Amino acid sequence: MFTKILIANRGEIAIRVMRTCKDMGIKTVAIFSTADRNALHVSMADEAYCVGGPASADSYLQMDKIIELCLKTGAQAVHPGYGFLSENAIFARKLKENNIVLIGPSAASMEVMGSKLAAKEAVAGYNVPMVPGVNKAIDDIDEAKKIAQEIGFPILIKASAGGGGKGMRLVENLSEFDSALKTARSEAVSSFGDEAVFIEKFVTKPRHIEIQLMADNHGNVVYLFERECSIQRRHQKLVEEAPSAVLTPSMRKEMGEAAVNVAKACNYSGAGTVEFLLDADLNFYFLEMNTRLQVEHPVTELITGIDLVKEQINVANGAILSFTQDDLKIQGHAIELRICAEDPYNNFLPDIGTLKTYRIPKGIGVRVDDCVEEGMEIPIYYDNMIAKLICYGTDRTQAIARMKRAIDEYQIRGIETTLGFGKFVMEHEAFISGDFDTGFIGKYFDPKHQVTLTREEEVALASAALDALTSKKHQVEVAQNAEHASSKWYATRKT
Repeated sequence: MFTKILIANRGEIAIRVMRTCKDMGIKTVAIFSTADRNALHVSMADEAYCVGGPASADSYLQMDKIIELCLKTGAQAVHPGYGFLSENAIFARKLKENNIVLIGPSAASMEVMGSKLAAKEAVAGYNVPMVPGVNKAIDDIDEAKKIAQEIGFPILIKASAGGGGKGMRLVENLSEFDSALKTARSEAVSSFGDEAVFIEKFVTKPRHIEIQLMADNHGNVVYLFERECSIQRRHQKLVEEAPSAVLTPSMRKEMGEAAVNVAKACNYSGAGTVEFLLDADLNFYFLEMNTRLQVEHPVTELITGIDLVKEQINVANGAILSFTQDDLKIQGHAIELRICAEDPYNNFLPDIGTLKTYRIPKGIGVRVDDCVEEGMEIPIYYDNMIAKLICYGTDRTQAIARMKRAIDEYQIRGIETTLGFGKFVMEHEAFISGDFDTGFIGKYFDPKHQVTLTREEEVALASAALDALTSKKHQVEVAQNAEHASSKWYATRKT
């Protein structure tokens, strides 16, 4: 059994992994950049070491320094979390060469699933539905145009090595093809160092459904049901839930078995996620596989009772999965809101500043995975997600109600966040009914109509201002209240 694990990450996922390690009696080693010297994950670890400057390339992506620390501290394994080096096959090989275990899949599995084209080729013989398109890189533009016309517009030009919407362009007609191809290739090179792109049919009213997998090194692969991840901005998820509101038991089984076949196609081990598109007629198509733990894994943990990080660690240590497919049952419903330091009322632009107030919600059915505390500065160098709010209920209606209550209780001042947007989603009829897709924000979210005070709040502010004329004490209080009320999140969270 591992006695010490190095966590090659930061933020809430580093803290999340440390908690499970502590439960298992495993000591932890943290790494940090100079910008993260006072970060919470540093103080939580048994040991912590600075690996470089603020930029990720100078710190969290320094493979050789991380390996040196493993050898120095006696850490037998590395948990990469998500992002950074979590899907880096070179890092996986370097660890193996130094007899350090990666808590994740093999380098070979990463390479196959890290390329959308290679992944499509790998699963071709496993009865996994695919989006109509071309499963090879575009070489001949004229041939590509001909195929696009045969498939029928609109189409998507997608980077083979892409993710998060980078290197992806929607093409509505033939006249847009050349410029879209040029832009997609350019973005693919700058983001991934690979200009390979391919063509897929654009699925109308798509929903983003993903299946959580767990596989061991003894040939066992199970699926832990699905997550609905269709509420997105710029192809980045903001709200996730499990299970989906639209899948039937038979569809769930069919998609789960298809996901298991994807894992078998690349001899997968550990936790992974297979992503599918679901069209308006509830047909599903394979998109890609993420060879790591997902940000939204807590919703799966809540409906299954499985600690996915614990299972990852045990599998990496050679253990057989502690459960079978027949052991797994969906219990209740869970919803996650990503709390990002960004302004939904200004095109979701990132925001930075000091957390003047930070108080988390509590109570039955509420979980907060975070990495900040009051008074901290939000760094500009990394992903701007500062917390995840996860709410659980016996059914979807109760989960939504608890999420609304938790958003109201969550107090954040000093930066703009996605809390208000989360409340908007929870109260929108399309979300409540389950009739929504990845176009939710573009179709329904109009920020101009969200930043409004209720009549009661307007009266309260006016009254407070009048009282302030007669008391210096009240003047101070009103100044504080006015600052609070001017926050766009505060103005929306009560509407």
